Amino acid sequence: MKRRSFLTSAAALAAAASLPAFPALAATGAEMPYTKKVKTILGHKMAYVDEGQGRPVVFLHGNPTSSYLWRNIIPHVSKTHRAVAPDLIGMGDSEKVALTDTYAESAAHLHQLLDELDIRDAVLVIHDWGAALGWHYARTRPDRISAICFMEAMAPPFMPIPSYEALGPFEDFLRTINTPGAGEQLIMEENYFLDNFLKHGSPKGALSEAVMTEYNRYYPTSADRKILLDWPREIPIGGAPADVAAVVQANSEWLLGTTFPKLMFHVDPGAIIPMQMSEALKGLLTNLETVYLGAGGHFLQEDYPNEIGTALAEWLQRV
Repeated sequence: MKRRSFLTSAAALAAAASLPAFPALAATGAEMPYTKKVKTILGHKMAYVDEGQGRPVVFLHGNPTSSYLWRNIIPHVSKTHRAVAPDLIGMGDSEKVALTDTYAESAAHLHQLLDELDIRDAVLVIHDWGAALGWHYARTRPDRISAICFMEAMAPPFMPIPSYEALGPFEDFLRTINTPGAGEQLIMEENYFLDNFLKHGSPKGALSEAVMTEYNRYYPTSADRKILLDWPREIPIGGAPADVAAVVQANSEWLLGTTFPKLMFHVDPGAIIPMQMSEALKGLLTNLETVYLGAGGHFLQEDYPNEIGTALAEWLQRV
C-alpha cells in the first residue's frame, strides 16, 4: 500500500504563497463557548474543558491545534455526557513548558490529568497526535476506556513509517523539518503549520480570520511556536526517535487485536487517512463503524462539526 502523510511536500511548500484564494468558511461558531478549568499536573498548569455529566467523552487534539478544535462538536455531546477536552502541555492555554522529550512528557502530563479527572468507562475522540496519545492511554489503562472514535489518526498500516523513502513526495519536507535551522525557519518564523496548513488545508475553503485569530492566540511569538516544530520532529521514521517508534508500534499491534467499539470519520482526500487508508482500516479493525463525510482535509472538525457531532451523539447512545 502506498503510504501517505499529512505533511506537505517541499514543492507544495514553495507554492504556499500562491495557494488558491478559497472562499472563507462561515465565521459562525468561531467563539470558544466554554470556560476552561486549570489543574496542576507534574508541576505545570494544564487547561481543559469539562462540561456536562454522565459517561466521560474525552476529546484529544493534535498539532497545531488545541481544545478549540472541538468547540462546535462538544455541544452535541455535553447534554447527555461529560465532555472533557484538554489542551496538551505547551499548547492552547496550558502552560508553555520547554520540553526535552516532547512525546514522552506530553503523554505523562495528559495521562496523569485524565487519571486525576477519574476518567472511567470513557469514550475517546481522537485526532492527529491526540490519536497516538489516546491509543497509548487506552492500551495502558484498558479499565478506563471502553470505546474510541477517531479521525485523521495515526493508525496501522501507516504508522510507524519504515524510512524517509517510504514517504514518497513528502520525503524532502520531513528532511527539511528535521534539519536544524530550516525547520525553525519554516515552522517558527514563517508559521507554516497555522497560517498555511491549517488555514488552507481544506478543499471546502480557507478558515475565517476569526477562527485563525483564536488558533494563533496561543502562539504570539516565534519562540512560542517551538512546540509546533517539536511535534513533527517526533514522527517515527526508520525507528527514530526510538521511544516514539516503540510506542507507535505497540499502539498499532494492540489496536489490531482490540474488539471494543470504534467509530471512524473520514473525508476525501483527507491526509493521514485518505480514502485508500480508510478502506484498509475497514478490513483491519474489528467492531468498526465508519462515516464518510465528503470532501475535506486534515481538520475535518472545521469542515463538518455538526455532521460529526450528530453522528457521534447517535453512536454514543448505542455503545
